[in-house]
Amino acid sequence: MAKTKELSKDTRNKLVDLHQAGKTESAIGKQLGLKKSTVGAIIRKWKTYKTTDNLLRSGAPRKISPRGVKMITRTVSKNPTTTRGDLVNDLQRAGTKVTKPTISNTLRRQGLKSCSARRVPQLKPVHVQAHLKFAREHLDDPEEDWENVIWSDETKIELFGKTSTRRVWRTKNAELHPKNTIPTVKHGGGNIMLWGCFSAKGPEQLIRVKERMNGAVYREILSENLLPSARALKMKRGWVFQHDNDPKHTAQATKEWLCKKHFKVLEWPSQSPDLNPIENLWRELKVRVAQQQPQNITALEEICMEEWAKIPATVCENLVKTYRKRLTSVIANKGYITKY
Repeated sequence: MAKTKELSKDTRNKLVDLHQAGKTESAIGKQLGLKKSTVGAIIRKWKTYKTTDNLLRSGAPRKISPRGVKMITRTVSKNPTTTRGDLVNDLQRAGTKVTKPTISNTLRRQGLKSCSARRVPQLKPVHVQAHLKFAREHLDDPEEDWENVIWSDETKIELFGKTSTRRVWRTKNAELHPKNTIPTVKHGGGNIMLWGCFSAKGPEQLIRVKERMNGAVYREILSENLLPSARALKMKRGWVFQHDNDPKHTAQATKEWLCKKHFKVLEWPSQSPDLNPIENLWRELKVRVAQQQPQNITALEEICMEEWAKIPATVCENLVKTYRKRLTSVIANKGYITKY
């Protein structure tokens, strides 16, 4: 039999008022459009418990005892990569037999959910401190300063990419805690390598790097694209160039070249992708490219160039305008990678 719709509290209270006014159950049922049996049940509840509110309903007892709940919660808090199978075995050794779905439901009630581990750069203590120092030093910089920065980076875009995942148990908004992430390093191949830059005024040059990237190739890219980008973006005098601490960027020859050209460079902490808003544009680009489903490298390159040019200037403007929020998040997260 299908469940009937539960009466509202107002209807139940009105029913009791009519009963107290001397109305019969039949008359109340006709007036409120209810069955006589329903009216009688509510009146009996009111007479017995002096309330029309829903009473605490009993149900099947929990499979896992409070002690068992504490045990598995403590286990996944210490080691978020613990599997449901591991927890089933732990409880079985303690004398409790449960299924994997029961484990999931129990942990969910504790605010823990099984999620794919985020991939973030592997941070050493020195990286964490540098990350935090940068955020604190620049927290009060005016918005106009960030609007006068050209942000740059390289990225790899795969034609048919496969990425492995690992699941972790975590609470909401804890996806970037070190225990819940997969460390990555900046090495490895890719089907297409791109260098790009942008400012608050919009995206600018996007270049495919067809040969192996080294210091000489990088300097050639900057020589051919950095100043034209600054002119196209109509940067103000004293504009600042940002790039990360990749060895090609920090090579002595590259530093000397930038100095010779009188380019002002933003001092940058290592392993800090969350501080570079171009990472958001790379993600935007990859989503757009994936939707186009290119079938070969030539098509991949063409689509990348087309979609990069289509990214609205307002997106870039907003990324720069909200830069202070990134710094605040880094400080709140004590120097660890934040959501970006």
